[in-house]
Amino acid sequence: MARGSKGLAAALAGLLAAVLGLSSPAARAQVEVRMWTLLSGGDGARMQALVRDFNASQRDVRVVSTTLKWGEPFYTKLITASVAGAGPDVATVHLSRIVNLAGGGVLRPISGAELGAAGVQGADYLPRQWAKSHYEGKLWAIPLDMHPLVLYYNKTLAGKAGLLDAQGHLKPIDGIDALTDAFRVATERTGRRGLTMESSQSSYAIWRLWLSMLAQQNVPVIQGGRFAYGPAGPATLARVATWFTSGYAQVGLDYPASTSQFMGGNAVFMLNGVWEVPEMVRATQSGTLGFDYGIAPLPRMYANASAWADSHAFAIPANADKPPSPAKVAAVLRFVAYVSKHSLGWAEGGHIPAYRPVAESAAARALMPNAMYAQAAHDVVYDPDGWYMGAAGPLEAIASKFLPAALYGYMTPEQAVRRFEDEAARLVKKRPPLY
Repeated sequence: MARGSKGLAAALAGLLAAVLGLSSPAARAQVEVRMWTLLSGGDGARMQALVRDFNASQRDVRVVSTTLKWGEPFYTKLITASVAGAGPDVATVHLSRIVNLAGGGVLRPISGAELGAAGVQGADYLPRQWAKSHYEGKLWAIPLDMHPLVLYYNKTLAGKAGLLDAQGHLKPIDGIDALTDAFRVATERTGRRGLTMESSQSSYAIWRLWLSMLAQQNVPVIQGGRFAYGPAGPATLARVATWFTSGYAQVGLDYPASTSQFMGGNAVFMLNGVWEVPEMVRATQSGTLGFDYGIAPLPRMYANASAWADSHAFAIPANADKPPSPAKVAAVLRFVAYVSKHSLGWAEGGHIPAYRPVAESAAARALMPNAMYAQAAHDVVYDPDGWYMGAAGPLEAIASKFLPAALYGYMTPEQAVRRFEDEAARLVKKRPPLY
């Protein structure tokens, strides 16, 4: 063979080896991606399944997931580790915490080019969640879902109370008076509680409901660095308090007790997030629920149908002086893109996918019981932007400390809101921390 022919053959062999990933040990090396997640229970199991499926689908990237305790312990550890350069390569976070995490220097922004190289783009995601993933003009997270506050109902008891139509669906409830009357009628005609919801001190449910009801009145919680709801704040809390003081709902229930009251057939309605859907499905399939159930979007009580929601998302920690390499970022986004495109299984956990090709697919539209409350996706509202806001954030903790007192009757609604304002004012006025 001529020398030129040998050189050409060697070049072609080298190119083929590179394409096949066989040219060197480095080319064969698998990139390991360490993920920290706060997802547990059914959500945790579904995320682990997605990790296993992704790892099995290719050999270039291997994701290793670690589950940490939900809430402030997770965020404290994530912040501390990222500042020390010892954080994970990717973390699941709530979009309600983006201002805190991005503004505090905990996260690394994601460029459009990096996203495009992974095979996804902004237009692929629902606009409300995509916008919430940004801070000061930069993208800080890739949204996975939204999980709004909804209204569960026991069809057996609701039918007994005359609250269902001929097709067995909940009759329309329009207005705060109509909702209150539905709880009253349900209580009086069934001998069970008309409503159950988490109501103990330190519960987050009252904050989520109160925020939803203010948004339905087009009233902001915070504006221009000040509490802006005015008289609507205590007046709205007072409407919720009457459900408890009138006996339609039981005070003092923590989260497990409130869900057990509904699952045990001792309440007609339950206000909760869509994350209880897997348990409802499981109990139905196992035959242990004892009744048929329905789910409706949070009723329109005032001017619109706003409902509190939050979203899980994937974010890349900045890791201080040890930033991720381009190869690591590419590996992370390859995994995130895979999860986005395979999020129909995630939707089986009750969540509404943020990836539009999945969210708008025929399979997602037909998925039950999700289809019952799909309309809620168009009306979701998040916690106001602020470093102190978000899931298990400091302002939410203060709200859950004082607002439930109005349900017990320990404080008037005016006193509860004022105590909340007095303690939260220091946060609103404080400069955002840079970690």
